[in-house]
Amino acid sequence: MVEADTCKPSGKLRGKKPPPGQCDDNCCEDGKFYTTYKCSPPVSSHTKAKLTINSFAAGGDGGGPSECDNHYHSDDEPVVALSTGWFNNKKRCLKYIKIHGNGKSVKAKVVDECDSTRGCDSEHGYQPPCPNNIVDASKAVWKALGVPENDWGLMDIYWSDTD
Repeated sequence: MVEADTCKPSGKLRGKKPPPGQCDDNCCEDGKFYTTYKCSPPVSSHTKAKLTINSFAAGGDGGGPSECDNHYHSDDEPVVALSTGWFNNKKRCLKYIKIHGNGKSVKAKVVDECDSTRGCDSEHGYQPPCPNNIVDASKAVWKALGVPENDWGLMDIYWSDTD
């Protein structure tokens, strides 16, 4: 069975142009259609994902406080947001996952959802819906994996739940 077939798109959402000054990076395009997902690929002891970078700090690109604890988190703290399906209605909130990438591994705390069902609005920083296979990580996670700073942004990883 092909992993991609186990989670089908749930729909599409039409992008709107952000108001001036409301989005600086990865912004929705007016009239473009973005795929939405209510699910993510199945979780295993070796779940393949894309690692992206985010700031969970006040004033960072993560938007408001984290969904799990209603707090902001320092860029020095190993924290992540997971795509909607993996976030699983907050069931992974404040639990740790182990991320493997670049020949190293790190434990990180799940504090937020990377919304795969909605986007292109003020609540989501006028950014498109998250793909369904994202681990959106703080700078601390990228540092712990020993990735050179100029390579931060997108990387293939795998992850698993910890006990």
